Amino acid sequence: MIIAEIAVKCLLITLALPAGYLLLCTVAAYLFRKEAVAENRFLHIGVLVPAHNEEDGIVHTIEGVLACDYPNNLLNVYVIADNCSDQTAEKARQAGALVFERFDNVNRGKGQALDWFLKNHLDIYRHTEVITIIDADVSPDKNFLREISASLSNSKIQVVQAFNSVSNPDAGWRPALSDAAFNVFCHLRMAGSVMLSGTAVLKGNGMAFKTELLKRYGWPCHSVVEDMEFTLQLLVDGITVSYNPDAVIRSEMVTSGKSATSQRNRWEGGRFMLVRRMTMPLLKLFSKTGNTRYLYALAELATPPLSLLVMLFSLATACTFLLLKGAWLILAASFWLILIFYVISGQIQRRAPLSTWLYLAAAPLYILWKIPLYAAMLLKKKGTAWVRTERESTRQR
Repeated sequence: MIIAEIAVKCLLITLALPAGYLLLCTVAAYLFRKEAVAENRFLHIGVLVPAHNEEDGIVHTIEGVLACDYPNNLLNVYVIADNCSDQTAEKARQAGALVFERFDNVNRGKGQALDWFLKNHLDIYRHTEVITIIDADVSPDKNFLREISASLSNSKIQVVQAFNSVSNPDAGWRPALSDAAFNVFCHLRMAGSVMLSGTAVLKGNGMAFKTELLKRYGWPCHSVVEDMEFTLQLLVDGITVSYNPDAVIRSEMVTSGKSATSQRNRWEGGRFMLVRRMTMPLLKLFSKTGNTRYLYALAELATPPLSLLVMLFSLATACTFLLLKGAWLILAASFWLILIFYVISGQIQRRAPLSTWLYLAAAPLYILWKIPLYAAMLLKKKGTAWVRTERESTRQR
């Protein structure tokens, strides 16, 4: 019994770390304001779209980019048709993009495709001032490019991340819960991270860079979570990522359990891999410099996904009520108060629609769905190949 009590106390103390970070992040997000721009110039923007077998969505994406409220003479659309076996390249050309086909069965992946383009086609994009990278199945808001240009008109900003939102929150409980999660993870956590550590986290979609920076770096990170990995590399080099919540890019979320499981497995499995790889380097940087931004960056990286936190909080709470009493019960209860404050704050800050609020009642179903997913990640070998997630609109065609 004593050993069990010690184990539960250790679990509670461990969970107090991510709970405390979420509380700090939530409060900090309320204080966030995007960086002001003294002069909003219209920068020459290149929109780079890496695509792997996206014939069903690529035209819609290109049309959305060209429909943005932005001067056409200052806009170019580049599509990387990477290892495609469909008509992605042909349809992208017909829609008005400049297409670059890549076939490489050894160096497969989104990061590899981006690096190939940036290093081998400098003559194509050297005249641009900004490169923004978006996925091949997204819908940019009308002011997306204006906001990107506004942020990067600030001489202090070299990299900016847009807000990733959901285009189909009314399509079912999974997209609705994804919408709620994006409001938290892609806004609140971004805003809070900027206030705490001085940098946001690249999300792989809707990120934009001064062209000169990409000329220097290319795309050096090739893991499944190459965007987060690049964020940390830039941080080590003293370059921070700004966040513009008014630059909005919308993605369709899957509604089927099979597709959603595949997608989440890749994202979260890659994140856990990066935690293992980057924990010691970030701790060493903190030890060497004394700069707390490295600790905040590590906290942002290592904080478990929301559904996993709920599972752990549930386990800790149940064990606490069975084995402990007093202040330990208060600690366990505080986890849930912080979690509720965190989730609700994300919806408030992004003004979530009523449907998203209503579907939050389905969160327990989502948690149950995630349990076997995490078990599978522990048992299966992690893949690094670029796998296209099947969308609802694709299956309806």
